[in-house]
Amino acid sequence: MKKILPLLLIALFALTSISTIAKTTIPIYVWTSFSPRMNDSIIRKEFQQYKDHGITGVCVGSGMDIKAIERFSRIAHEFGMEYHAWVTTMPQYGQDSTWYTVNRLGQSAYNHPAYVPYYRTLDPNKPEVQQYLINQLSKLADIPTVDYIQLDYIRYADVILAKGLWEKYKLVMNEEYPAADYCYCDKCVAEFKEKTGIDIKKVEDPSKCAEWARFRCDKITELVNNIADAIHAKGKKVSADVFPGPDSYAKWMVRQQWDEWNIDAFFPMNYNDFYLESPAWVGEVTREGVQSIKSPSKKSGNNNKSKKVKGRKLYSGLFICNDWRNKSSIKDPEGHGLLPSEINEAVIGSMKAGADGICLFTARSMTPEHWAELEKISK
Repeated sequence: MKKILPLLLIALFALTSISTIAKTTIPIYVWTSFSPRMNDSIIRKEFQQYKDHGITGVCVGSGMDIKAIERFSRIAHEFGMEYHAWVTTMPQYGQDSTWYTVNRLGQSAYNHPAYVPYYRTLDPNKPEVQQYLINQLSKLADIPTVDYIQLDYIRYADVILAKGLWEKYKLVMNEEYPAADYCYCDKCVAEFKEKTGIDIKKVEDPSKCAEWARFRCDKITELVNNIADAIHAKGKKVSADVFPGPDSYAKWMVRQQWDEWNIDAFFPMNYNDFYLESPAWVGEVTREGVQSIKSPSKKSGNNNKSKKVKGRKLYSGLFICNDWRNKSSIKDPEGHGLLPSEINEAVIGSMKAGADGICLFTARSMTPEHWAELEKISK
C-alpha cells in the first residue's frame, strides 16, 4: 500500500496537468466594425460566431458614437467577451484648421493630407487637441460595458510607408520626403529650438537630426500618457494599435516609441505582407515588442510622470487574406495577408516569442479554412 500511494499521487498529478493543458487556449481578439443602423439580431449572430470560435474579446470600430458603443458593448458582454472601443484618434475631419499638423513644405494636413484624403492628422503638441481627445475618449470610458479604450492611428502620418505599399502609391521611399514629414508648425519649431537650440527649418536634412525625431516621438508619448491618465482615473483600461517594433519600424516610420506608453495592452500590426516578409517574421518582430515592454525603458526622455502600468500585455496583430485562393493575382497589397496554411507559423511564432495572444484583422476576412487551422493551434 505504501508503494501504491505515491504512484497514485503521481498519476493524479499527471492527469491534473494534462487537464490543465487541455483547457489552456490562446487568447484571441478580433477587429471588426458595425454600422449604427445594424439591428441587434445581426450583431448577436456575428458575436455568436465569434463565441463559437473561442474569441476572447472584440475591438469594435464605431467612431465616437456613444449610443452605438453602448449598444454594441452591452451585446458583447452578453456573450462574455471583452470590449475594446476601437477609435481613430489623430485623423479627424472638421476640427479647427489650426489644430492640424504641418509638413516640411509648410502645408497643413487640414487641406494637404499625405497619401489619402483621410490623413488629416491632428497635431499632438496642441493643448486644444489633447484636451479635445481626452474629453471625447473620457465620455466613452464612462460607458459601463466598455472595458478598454483602444487608440488607433495614434501617430503622425507615415513619413516612410511599408515597402509593400510603395508600388501602390507609385513611390520609392528611401528617404523622408517633405510632403509626408510632419510637424513643422510654428509652435513645434519654436518649442524644439527653445529645448535644443536647433532651428529645424535651417537644418539641411532634418531626417538626420536625432533630436528632432525624438521630439516628435515624445509628443505622441505625452498625448498617449495624458489620455491614459484620464481613462485610468475612471477605472478603465487603454489599448493601442501600433506599428511593429517599436525600434525596427514604429519609431522611425510614424514616431511611435510605444514601449514608453503607460497603457495596458499593445496590438502591434504585424502585417508581414506589408513589409514583404514571410510569416516567420511575425514571431521575430513580436519578440522585439515583448522584450521592449517587459524591460525598463532605456531611452525615456519625455519627463512624463504618469504611473507605469504593471503587467502590460501584447497581442500580435495578424492580417488575414480573405480571397486567399486568388492572392497571387490581387494587385492591391491591402488585399493580401495570411493564407490558411500560414496561420500556424504566424500564431505559434507569436506565442513562442512571448505574446499574450493574437488579434485578427479582420474577423470578416477569416474563411472556414482559416478558422479550422486556428482551432487546431489554439487548443
